[in-house]
Amino acid sequence: MPNDIRVKICGLRTAADVDAAASAGATYVGFVFFPKSPRNISIEDAAALAVDVPLGVAKVALVVNADDALLDAITSAVPLDMLQLHGSETPERVAEVKARYGLPVMKAVGIADASDLPAIDTYAVVADQLLIDAKPPKDAPLPGGNGLAFDWTLLADRKYWTVPWVLAGGLTPDNVAEAVRRTGATQVDVSSGVEGTVGVKDAGLIQAFVRAAKSPSVPKL
Repeated sequence: MPNDIRVKICGLRTAADVDAAASAGATYVGFVFFPKSPRNISIEDAAALAVDVPLGVAKVALVVNADDALLDAITSAVPLDMLQLHGSETPERVAEVKARYGLPVMKAVGIADASDLPAIDTYAVVADQLLIDAKPPKDAPLPGGNGLAFDWTLLADRKYWTVPWVLAGGLTPDNVAEAVRRTGATQVDVSSGVEGTVGVKDAGLIQAFVRAAKSPSVPKL
């Protein structure tokens, strides 16, 4: 029997992407609203894709330090289930976004070493979910989606956060099962790890990723 690991496929841009993610068994699909990203999608295109996402699959909008004007435009046009804040948003901004839009908020927290871990506890107070990602290099143009992993052992004994969390950063069909085993994650996120070329999703890799994440060999913790 497959385990109950939840998978988020982020950076979807086409109807084929959405179909591949849903057919593979993804729990979440993510749309990126960040012009610098090769996975950026227009509000109009995302709205068209979102209406065809099957019931039971959560639609997530990823934004980076978005102001209210952008969030107003996205939320008024795209039927969403969650907002993902993937920039340097403060805890106060997270709480403000939650209150203004009435949607669950997932806050991304970048990890490079143990000194970054306290931020997880800080954001757990205000966010509905946390996305624990690899901290980007200082000169990186993107805050995520860089295909980088961090030291998973940093999370090995961290099972007591008060909100659900998602493991991200450098995950692929080849390493996701090991990442789950080593961290105890019950949710995983992938974007570049299921792309044939940058910004272009591969249906076969999506299927392989979800299958590996949900493998019976990955223990339920």
